[in-house]
Parts: sequence; C-alpha cells; structure tokens
Amino acid sequence: MPDRIIEFSVPAGAKSGRADKLFAAAFDDISRVRLQKAFDADQVTFDGVIIDKRFKVNRPGLLRAELETVEMREGPKAVDIPLNIIYEDESIVVVNKPAGMVTHPGSGTGDDTLVHALLHHTNGGLSSIGAPDRPGIVHRLDKETTGLIVAAKTDRAYHKLVASFSARETYKRYRALVIGTPRKTAGTCDGPIGRHSVHRTRMAIMALGKEAKTDWSVEHSFGGQASLISCVIHTGRTHQIRVHMSSMNHPLLGDTTYGYKPSRLKGVTVPRVMLHSTELHVEHPEHDEMMEFVAPLPADFKAMVDQLTV
Repeated sequence: MPDRIIEFSVPAGAKSGRADKLFAAAFDDISRVRLQKAFDADQVTFDGVIIDKRFKVNRPGLLRAELETVEMREGPKAVDIPLNIIYEDESIVVVNKPAGMVTHPGSGTGDDTLVHALLHHTNGGLSSIGAPDRPGIVHRLDKETTGLIVAAKTDRAYHKLVASFSARETYKRYRALVIGTPRKTAGTCDGPIGRHSVHRTRMAIMALGKEAKTDWSVEHSFGGQASLISCVIHTGRTHQIRVHMSSMNHPLLGDTTYGYKPSRLKGVTVPRVMLHSTELHVEHPEHDEMMEFVAPLPADFKAMVDQLTV
C-alpha cells in the first residue's frame, strides 16, 4: 500500500512542463528521491495513464502519484559538539565554523563533522534533503577554512537556498593571507576551474573547466612578504579562492596543496590554510528579506597577522 497519494490538477492555460518538475513545484515537502521511486515503480499517472518523469504535460489533466516510504540507510548520529551559532530560526541556522571541522561526513571522516554537531543542536531538525550524510547542507567550507556557513532546517528552506546560490543571488566575502603582494591593488580572476587530470584530489584552471569568478583586493601588505586579501566570489567552485590566488603566484599561507612553501616565511608558524568566510548575505527562504551576517577573524588568524606585522 502507498504511504501517501498526491494529486495535482493541471489547469487550463498552464505552461507545459515535465511531470516531475510540476510535482516538485506543487509539493515542496516531497523529496526528489521519493518522487523518483514512484516513477521507477510505475506509480505516477496522467489522466490514468502511466507516465515517466520526462513526460511533458501540455494540456489540462490530473497528475497522480502513489508514494512509498523511502528507507534511507542510517545516517550520522547527533554528537554534542559546541557550535558558534550566529543566527537561527525555524528555517535556517548560520554557523561560524571552526578550523579543522569537516562540513559533512564522507570517506575517511569521523563523527565530528558540522552535520553531527547540527543534528545535536537542532535535535535532528535539519532538512531531510541531502540525507543521510548531508541533511540540510546547501554549500560547504573546506576543513581548514573558518567562518560563515548556512544550513536549512526545512525542505522548503533547502530548495530556496539552493536556488539562491545557483542563481548567484548571494554575497560571499572571504579574507585570506597570501604569499607576496600583487602588483595591482585589486582585480578579478576568472579562470575556469575543473578537477586536475592527474591529481584527482586537486582542482586546476583548465579550458574545459566550469566558469569561476573571484574579485580580490589587497587590504594590507606585510612588507611585501605576505598580504591580507579580501575576496568576493561570484561562483562556488571547489577550492576556488585557493586555485585562483595560486594561479596568480600568490598561494594562501599554509596551502601546500596549491604551492605554499614554508621556507618562504622564515620564523613564522602557519597553523593551517589561512582562509576565513567573513561575510554572507542571503535571502531568507520564508521572509524574502536579505539577511547579512558577519564573522570576525578567528584567534589563530589574528595571531598570524600579529606575527607578520612584527
């Protein structure tokens, strides 16, 4: 027996569209996985005729789907890990992530990811989308990167946030410490980024990569040996700032993956890749209000600046 039956009457004059997208728009509490299961099991009909998800609805009629409960494999457990919560309401939670914390479980991770901590903090109240390993996660920060990250507590919030990030309606500013000082005080790096053809854990600028754009400006130069850089990213490619700054021959301090050499800074101890997500503007998924969040530089970043200033 189906766990739930949903029906949608396509009105006259409605724009034509694929059946799965019409369902998704009409029932934003239904996950894509659950809908896909119904299509795979021939449990979706249009005016009584079985259809697949690619079926294009171009006339009035009744869409009907019998949904079964989707049994998900067991996901991460809630773990009591302290979090620096910047903002929270019924729809979203914004965290100032510490260095060393992985965003979500994956190969080789433990039970100390941001997802584990958020599951405890929200008492399991994260969006089911992305489960089991990535419930509520709409974007990510690298393990050593600190700063602002937003997660969805409802499926509606998840869809709205993902759409905002995809449409580049968010504002994301980072601060980084890099080797040397660029000749210009500001500029844009827009080299397309893809996975390295040989070193598969690395990214690289390549002709067939995905579009990537980073606006950067020099906030302060430490005698030419290093600089504090502000970066605004218009796209969200993996390792984007790290790859772009390295391509300019100014790799981030501590980023040995992309060219940093400890010998470049005599007598200076670099604790990690020095990158911090300092400012995030995102439209609230329920209130349609642009919300602005700021996270000050963490203690280890400030200590690094102090070392360079001496």
